[in-house]
Amino acid sequence: MTTFLGILILLAGLTAWVISKIDKSNARLPLWLKGIKTTHGNILVLAAIFMLMLPYLFFFADRGFNYLLVSPTGKMSAVMEQGIKWRGLAKIDKWQKFIDVKVVSNQTESDIDELEGIMHPIPIRFIDQVTANGYVSLRFQLPTDEESFVSLAVKYRTMSNLVNNTIIPTVREQLINTGYMFAAQNYISGEAQSFRQTFEEQLKDGTYAVNKIEVKDTIFHQIDMTQKERTIKEIQTSYIVEKILKNGIPKRIPHELSENNIIVSQVIVDKIDLEATFKKRLEAQRDESAKRQLEQQKIETAKAEQQRIVAQGERDKAEERVNQEKEQVKALIAIETKLKQEETNKKLAAIALETERLNAQKKKVTADAEAYEIAKKVHAGITPEVKLQMELNRDIQVAAEIAKIKFPETMIIGGDSKGGTPLESLIGAAMAKQLQTTKK
Repeated sequence: MTTFLGILILLAGLTAWVISKIDKSNARLPLWLKGIKTTHGNILVLAAIFMLMLPYLFFFADRGFNYLLVSPTGKMSAVMEQGIKWRGLAKIDKWQKFIDVKVVSNQTESDIDELEGIMHPIPIRFIDQVTANGYVSLRFQLPTDEESFVSLAVKYRTMSNLVNNTIIPTVREQLINTGYMFAAQNYISGEAQSFRQTFEEQLKDGTYAVNKIEVKDTIFHQIDMTQKERTIKEIQTSYIVEKILKNGIPKRIPHELSENNIIVSQVIVDKIDLEATFKKRLEAQRDESAKRQLEQQKIETAKAEQQRIVAQGERDKAEERVNQEKEQVKALIAIETKLKQEETNKKLAAIALETERLNAQKKKVTADAEAYEIAKKVHAGITPEVKLQMELNRDIQVAAEIAKIKFPETMIIGGDSKGGTPLESLIGAAMAKQLQTTKK
């Protein structure tokens, strides 16, 4: 635009310079032509030259791009920020800051035009000899310091050369190297994240230096009674990859990306498409795993049923135990009650025995007293038989005396102060008198 405008201004200036040389005395010339001077032409020519030189003195740096500037003297510099920048007649090489590289399976994907690098599926061989195709999407960033960017731009000259001859081959190499460090069985068993991380680390800082260790596992035939020795059925060979450490840090082998300070901004492992035979093996393992899980579920169900039956049996046993314990408690209570009754009866019997013993002692004491009294009387010369005979004789005499008493035919009944009757008083008096006569 500035060049076209500069050419127009230059033509206008040359025209003004030519008009200024025409004879102004000609009366036929218009007044505005007579007013044009050589100075006007010179100003327009200078303005045109400035407009034509302006694109070679300044340029506008777009966002997302780096620029390599080579001055007429051969000095190289870089512009890495957007805006209007000084050019100074330098030659400009434009480089895109971010480079997108992706593995595509076909050329009909919608975003293929926006990619700087297109790769075919990358063949991978895992350490257990399983093959696969890798699909990755990556984004790289050019060096952010001026010196590294200038060195890279001079070394590779064009963006296409950098992408196709360096970035894509390095990505393929590192993905293949990462495959050698893992087993396919481990990859599908949970190490996919570790696989992606290792791939990213090797892209950023260089390839891991590793040792490949071969491990052989001998499988023998089953013991046969007809054979004296066991025979080898097969020998399985597996490999283990160990990182080489230097001062406790994994040793790295630099590659073009790390040596040129190209920044790895994004690493995505879209898919690892394993070979068909391994997929069939996985399906068989999945079916076997499903069967095992089903059997385990049946076993768990049977165990749960068994536990339920055992629990019910324990519950019934506990209930029966409680009932038996209740019966035992009742029997024990009855026995304890009977024992207490027997103890009470025993105590009562002891009390009765003690009472009988006391009664016996009392009778003995009484008998002893009576015997003592009799002994004293015997010692005094009066035996009990004599005493009884004397008392009998006395009573007979009293009765005979009473029979001799004649009572009046007329009797007056009264009472004294002691409550006795006159008859009783008379009988008493007669008996007293008779006794006194007998004693005389």
